[in-house]
Amino acid sequence: MKKTIAIICSRARLGLLGALMVAVAASAATGWMKDFKGSGNRPKATLNINDKPLERDGRMSVSFAPVIQDVSPSVVTISTTTEVKTRNGWNNNGWEQFFGRNFPGFRFPDMPESESRSGLGSGVVVSPEGYILTNNHVIEGSDEIKVILSPDNEEHIAEVVGVDPKSDVAVLKIDADGLRPIELGDSDQILVGDIVLALGNPFGVGQTVTMGMVSAKGRAHMGLDYEDFIQTDAAINPGNSGGALVDAEGRLVGINTAILSRSGGNVGIGFAIPVNLARSVMESLIDHGQVVRGFLGVNIQDVNPTMARYFDLENNSGAVIADVVNDSPAEASGLKAGDVVVTFDGTKVKDSRHLKLMVGQSIPEKEYPVEIVREGKVKELAVSLGTLDADAPRWASRSSKYSNQDWPTDMRLSELTPELRREYQVPSRVDGLLVTGVKQGEEAWTAGIRPGAVIQEVNRIPVDSLKDLDSIKFEEDGVLVRVWMEGNFFYRVLKDRSMG
Repeated sequence: MKKTIAIICSRARLGLLGALMVAVAASAATGWMKDFKGSGNRPKATLNINDKPLERDGRMSVSFAPVIQDVSPSVVTISTTTEVKTRNGWNNNGWEQFFGRNFPGFRFPDMPESESRSGLGSGVVVSPEGYILTNNHVIEGSDEIKVILSPDNEEHIAEVVGVDPKSDVAVLKIDADGLRPIELGDSDQILVGDIVLALGNPFGVGQTVTMGMVSAKGRAHMGLDYEDFIQTDAAINPGNSGGALVDAEGRLVGINTAILSRSGGNVGIGFAIPVNLARSVMESLIDHGQVVRGFLGVNIQDVNPTMARYFDLENNSGAVIADVVNDSPAEASGLKAGDVVVTFDGTKVKDSRHLKLMVGQSIPEKEYPVEIVREGKVKELAVSLGTLDADAPRWASRSSKYSNQDWPTDMRLSELTPELRREYQVPSRVDGLLVTGVKQGEEAWTAGIRPGAVIQEVNRIPVDSLKDLDSIKFEEDGVLVRVWMEGNFFYRVLKDRSMG
């Protein structure tokens, strides 16, 4: 059965309650109210950070009432209003055009050209200056945003400090006295099995608390560019978006964001943005009016178990560099295609998503140590990151989930000629064997290889002619190929079906 990743804000009149919800996705819009851009240069947020590890003695508390009493005033309800243009039923069904507006004996009624639609979500007060963390999808496209404080239901019009659709984080600000900012924890220190509490306003019934545990860390594939979700079985429902996920001591560890559901309601699989990521985005929005991210300049992919042996790796962790952008920080540092990044700034790299996340949260123009595996040997390099330009080409990570593909029985290869280069628009910098045909439905086709792709290397050996293949040993578990296609490079492990 199909699984649905659902956003969990509630939109009145949009039929979200009781229906399948749309998937969490980064909006193509860059900000709030279409052309909104944060101004930056705001007063810094005074944050109360407590990064001490939890005391994990294995004993269960009989009550979290004191924790909730301390935390609940920090969790707010966010009400949004959006003016939506409507079609005038009389004007658009052809009657007025046919009879004319002044048809004798009948007056066409005036129909409203727009209507107000409301939305509901949650947020968390994180500083006495009035900064509030929530989700971008809670406020996206809204014309008016109100923050309702707990427990007195005092309303304040909120100002949008900035939004980041790439991580689904938004920062609001209100002017109010007597705010109770929440204490921030360190989401890197939470462990699977830790008790967590989710606070928000599900379905608009009022502030609600649910309890569960951390089910997993580092979840991704929700449709965002920067993901590192905490998974929890604490009940999360529509209206909880932007609310607080706190640990057993009441420290904020995440911002509730999405659920995995077929019905739109809670089934015990919820996701929260780690507070460390949300905090990084917030501080950048406050200081600069936009999120400033580090830029390395590589096309990366995961390492699967089959691929690991071709790179002389002991396990399938790390990120394979499939291509290096010209004139990028990666090229300047000496990184090359085929290198496997195993640590960045002293932290082990789990996969391509993890490396992208760490680079994105790093400071541009600062030098970072990088450890790689190149031809079976560990090597250390220093990389001075650039600044990721929102208008720059997106060098996306390619999934390496396809493995054990057929080779070469389901592809037709040809040596590159000037005519073929022009026909298939292959850049002059790309050499190799041109894929001129792929059998539909076969494994190479399933892997995403199409006519116009170029096989550059086989088993790390450059191939420019069909004769070059004669010297390459095709083993039963396949060969490692480096492929260029549509401006990107990636690796695949391909098998020759004729070998068994």
